[in-house]
Amino acid sequence: MVSEGSVAPDFNLKGSDGKLHRLSEFKGKSVVLYFYPRDDTPGCTIEAKGFNESLADLQKLGAVIIGVSNDDIDSHKKFCNKYSLNFLLLSDPESKTIKDYDAYGNKGVFGFGTLRKTYIIGKDGKIAKVFGKVQPLDHNKEVISALKG
Repeated sequence: MVSEGSVAPDFNLKGSDGKLHRLSEFKGKSVVLYFYPRDDTPGCTIEAKGFNESLADLQKLGAVIIGVSNDDIDSHKKFCNKYSLNFLLLSDPESKTIKDYDAYGNKGVFGFGTLRKTYIIGKDGKIAKVFGKVQPLDHNKEVISALKG
């Protein structure tokens, strides 16, 4: 179980930039790692656009934003291009990292899949904050508030 104070699980996933990324490459920064069900769906689009609009504020707070879903890289690239998203999206087609972060489960009428969940990982590599059952609208503001302390 991933909880506040625990060491964040590492990952090795391909990004929307075409490169492989590990959590360790972001050492020294706060990482906002958010999990979402599907590219270009209403809630996921609202959440992504919110983070994109807050990108400058997040960067001023020393944070990077990274989205994770099990969509493939082509889907991520189209999603980023369509909405001019300027942050990294990672592809987890086997949902390994999604499951490592307890972001996979029963979605009721939608069956099992990726849950909307966000983690703030501190500069020390430990989970500083967990947001479960995220509401897409204004989630970016909740994250900024938590980063400010």
